Amino acid sequence: MRMRRYLLLPVLGVCMLNVTVMAQNRDSMFNEEVYELRLEQNIDSLLNVYYINQSLENMVDDAAFNTSDSVVPDFPDSVYIERLGNIPSVIDLSYNRLVKNYINVYTKKRRDQVRYMLAMSDFYFPMFEEIFDLYEVPYELKYLAIIESALNPRAVSRAGAVGTWQFMYGTARMYGLRINSLVDERRDPLKSTHAAAKFLKNLYSIYGDWTLALAAYNCGPGNVNKAIRRSGGKRDFWEIYYYLPRETRGYVPAFIAAAYSMTYYHEHNLSKEVREIELHTDTIAINEKLHLMQVSEVLNIPVKQLRDLNPQYRYDIVPATRKETYSLAIPVKNVSAFIDLQDSIMAYKDSVYFNKEKMITSPSSVNSRYQVDLPADKYDKLYYTVKSGDNVGFIADWYDVRTSDLRYWNNIRRNLIRSGQRLTIYKPKGKSARYKELDNMTFAQKQQFAGRAVPQSQASSSSTTDSGSTSGSDEDGDFVYYTVRSGDTLWDIAQKYPGVSDTDISRWNDLSNSNRIKPGQKIRILKQ
Repeated sequence: MRMRRYLLLPVLGVCMLNVTVMAQNRDSMFNEEVYELRLEQNIDSLLNVYYINQSLENMVDDAAFNTSDSVVPDFPDSVYIERLGNIPSVIDLSYNRLVKNYINVYTKKRRDQVRYMLAMSDFYFPMFEEIFDLYEVPYELKYLAIIESALNPRAVSRAGAVGTWQFMYGTARMYGLRINSLVDERRDPLKSTHAAAKFLKNLYSIYGDWTLALAAYNCGPGNVNKAIRRSGGKRDFWEIYYYLPRETRGYVPAFIAAAYSMTYYHEHNLSKEVREIELHTDTIAINEKLHLMQVSEVLNIPVKQLRDLNPQYRYDIVPATRKETYSLAIPVKNVSAFIDLQDSIMAYKDSVYFNKEKMITSPSSVNSRYQVDLPADKYDKLYYTVKSGDNVGFIADWYDVRTSDLRYWNNIRRNLIRSGQRLTIYKPKGKSARYKELDNMTFAQKQQFAGRAVPQSQASSSSTTDSGSTSGSDEDGDFVYYTVRSGDTLWDIAQKYPGVSDTDISRWNDLSNSNRIKPGQKIRILKQ
């Protein structure tokens, strides 16, 4: 058996002194009763007692448990030391008073919760060990999930850490876990364990010590590095113990106690909770949207079982597509049936779980049926027929309305209008009379009506121009054309033509985005 330290750590008190004094006067500064209270509160948090108590509602009657559970044995320190030494581990499993206190909490005060975790470990631990073997991570790190989440994949900490391995959002995304409104892979036991193994291995590469890696997993490498610096460069957990954050000080002792309790529970008359757990599962790649109720009802699998096997799906929806595949865990005995009936499962009540009419509804299809109708007692309704050469900016200018209102009233998207299209314009009651003849005017007359400068040639020719066309549609008519060069902007182009603004150019050319011009494009400019 390898050599171990047997450090009897004093307990935390109510007085906080500076770090140097703490290191020198440990025996005198901690109050035993206060420490025990804090330890109890801390372990309650680590075990996520509320969740476990809720799950105990489904337990079998207490009579089904081993009656010897009521007898809680106690052992001398030498027994704990020997047992810890016999656990196959490359991680230092030192024994001290702090570790013993955590063992007492697991084996004496929280026995029901430990029974639950023992039952769940039959499902989770083989999965953890297989993944840890892949990354060459010590198997005993599986006990870390005991103090992180009590093997509850839905656990959420007060700080926002989620899942079996309690990942924060940023760390989870760093290790490739998907998180969105429908899926949180921090709650996926398989994928989150891959991420945890990578994270732990990276931490070990920093410190070369698994206990320090455990401490860094809890409080972050930054806090561990600070503790190392403040201790004068020491790189042993127990030597930097008092320089670590208070919560992290109990983290490694709790881990050691968890490893002990999950290994030697029989010696403490603890038995596993009797639960129906599906130990043999397989995963199926899904590339089409699927609801867990579809699987449940077609294959006759309890939906609660599917939720327990797939806790990553927040609302029972697997949001898979042809381009983005998701996995579904189901009992091995149902895999063949799923494969044979996959088409039937996907089609089963699909209109109930996924309303396809809603899924294909888009703003464009709604707008094609939508018609604005303002109150007739407050607004007059006018009509204008689009002529060749018209654009939304011109028409809005002529009628003294905003282009956004004109688009809204007529369901115009991206300023697209066509010759012959009939537009509706609303004017406040009693103020529409002067606009009624606009539909019959020539382009030049409408420009003059709006107070825009019109060349004399254009004004004279307007009398002979057909009212259903505009003379500005030809290069030798009302407009001149400019060919865009590399680096040009509308503002640059406007500077070349006195009296013309970039807004005018946007209106004349029906440009909804002034930045989307390209070399070689012809821009028309109204002659001034």
